[in-house]
Amino acid sequence: MSLLSIQNVIKTYGDKRAVNNISLEVPEGTIFGLLGPNGAGKTTLIRMITNILYQDSGQIVLRDVSASDRPAHIGYMPEERGLYKKMKVGEQLLYLARLKRMPADKAKQQIDKWFSKFEISDWWDKKVDELSKGMQQKVQFIATVIHEPKLIILDEPFSGLDPINTNLIKDQIYELKQEGATILFSTHRMEQVEEVCEQIALINQGEVILSGEVAGLKQRFKSNQYRCTFRLPLALEINDWQAAAPFNVISTAADRGSIVLQLHQGQQADVALNYLLRQQLPINGFEEILPTLNEIFIAQVNGATEAKRADLSSTDLLSSPSPDETNEHA
Repeated sequence: MSLLSIQNVIKTYGDKRAVNNISLEVPEGTIFGLLGPNGAGKTTLIRMITNILYQDSGQIVLRDVSASDRPAHIGYMPEERGLYKKMKVGEQLLYLARLKRMPADKAKQQIDKWFSKFEISDWWDKKVDELSKGMQQKVQFIATVIHEPKLIILDEPFSGLDPINTNLIKDQIYELKQEGATILFSTHRMEQVEEVCEQIALINQGEVILSGEVAGLKQRFKSNQYRCTFRLPLALEINDWQAAAPFNVISTAADRGSIVLQLHQGQQADVALNYLLRQQLPINGFEEILPTLNEIFIAQVNGATEAKRADLSSTDLLSSPSPDETNEHA
């Protein structure tokens, strides 16, 4: 069941359509990746979800919450952090929790809980500008989740964090998900998306050009390539046994300890493996190579951009007068 439903949302600035008829369903209890290159429309969409901006048309619905009440049920961690630099950490977190309508006594309990989780119990009286960027990031994360929101929006949550603190925040994201939170995760780091997210939507030039479960998308865009590793470097020349193979060898490791092969059209992996075994090669492993999200991302963005250019070129040709028409008006 969807917690967040976005239907046919449009947002225009002057003659530029930043969000062009976007529809998305974010299932409850999932970590959902919102991806796209710079200027794709992600930030505009997030700002409409949080009521910082209002859409020109379309609907944004957070289940069981009115549109005006939506911000109170959302925790938003923007890429550009928004802490008050001269304010004490504890007082600031209490103030921000109260803005989200959390009772003061419960807010203090939550602050104590998160301070304990992050081992920062002595930070209450520290001013934000006394903290490093990574430490400020922890405070910003606590401010985002302290009021136990229905929807948590994290925009580049690991920016500025060292590997230890990245893993700390990542563990808390997983824990919140296990507790039933729904998390909208926006980042340019594809390896983080691949590790953290269950579903994604890819936005380019204000439109959704790809969406679905991460595992399903990797299967959808695979190219029937496999890696075969050997216990010993290959002593035989590949040409000696490849001629009748149901595949092409497309690359070989420098030490000849592995090959990457691509199946011929219509061939199956078990046929390829059986062929290799019959060559009495010292096989140690055989695995399918699935595309990374980064590879899918680049291919889809480039493809969508080229398609749009082609559409514009076709439109220009159709709208341009023919030579005869030009001569008639000369």
